[in-house]
Formats: sequence, C-alpha cells, structure tokens
Amino acid sequence: MHHRAHRLHRSHRPAAPPPAGARRPSETTLFSGVYGLVMASALAAALDSPGEASDPGSDALWVLLTAVASAAAHGYAHVVAHRASAQQGGGRAGLRAMLAEWPVVAAAVPTVVLLLTAVPAWWTESDAVNTALVLNTLLLAGWGAWTAHGAGRGRAASLRAGAGDLLIGLVIIAANALIK
Repeated sequence: MHHRAHRLHRSHRPAAPPPAGARRPSETTLFSGVYGLVMASALAAALDSPGEASDPGSDALWVLLTAVASAAAHGYAHVVAHRASAQQGGGRAGLRAMLAEWPVVAAAVPTVVLLLTAVPAWWTESDAVNTALVLNTLLLAGWGAWTAHGAGRGRAASLRAGAGDLLIGLVIIAANALIK
C-alpha cells in the first residue's frame, strides 16, 4: 500500500528538467514547426481540386514558396517589432530573426516530397495529398508530444499536447473531405 501511494504521489510531480547542456527546442522552433505543418497540409488540400487538371509539380512549388514566404514574413515581423522597441541589432539581428524561421520551411518538406512523387505518375496527386495529410497529422502529434516533453512536461501532459496537435490535423482532413 505504501509503495502504491508513493508511486501515485510521484506521478503528480512535474518531470525533471532536462540535464544541463541538453538541447531544448526554442519557442520559435516549436511555433514554426506546427505552423509549417498546418500550412502545408491546408495548402496541399486546397490545391488538389477535383475536376481540375492534376499538376503536382506546380502544387509542390506553391507549397514550398508559401512556406519560404511565410517564414520570411514572420521573420521580418520580428525585425519590425525589434526596431519598434528601439533595440539595437541592425541587419544581422534581422537576418538571424528571419533565418530562425527555418522550421516553417522544414515542416513543409514532407508535403513537397510527397507531391513530387506524383509528378512521374507513381501515384495520383490526390493519393499524394491524402498521404501528406495523414503523415502531417502524425507529425503534428509527435511534434506536440516532443515539444511538451522538451519543455519539461510529464508523460501525460506530453501525450495530451500531442493529442491536441493531432486534433488540428484531423480537422484539416475532415475539412478536406467535406469541402471536396
């Protein structure tokens, strides 16, 4: 009985912080990765319209260009906010802020690759999009759980975070099914 009570008490404690020197994902990395996956999923679903000629190469390019433009715009918004707060840093700080948005582009890469596999007609563009939606949903769940764990959350809280991100992907899948 005492052992069980001790185990229950222990499970309510927050997880120990990662060891010193362990890499923790930055807030920008976390936000940008989720944003990139959601953006790539929604854009791929929107570009794959029934009744239109299939052009997975063009759609892959649009997903990639949108990810790059979104990353640059978000980074530039940080530059503008940085200047508005009268902090010093100049052009280098601005460039660093824009380059820090790399996870938006990296998160779009699986969708781009899957769309490109439909170019040589290995499968249809719709199959590539559907696969990208499922993969991105699973990646969202993993990303949510990983980031929560990296922030020092316990196992249950990390799984809840992953489930919340999974739900976002499922909403995109449902919207894709309903809109088409």
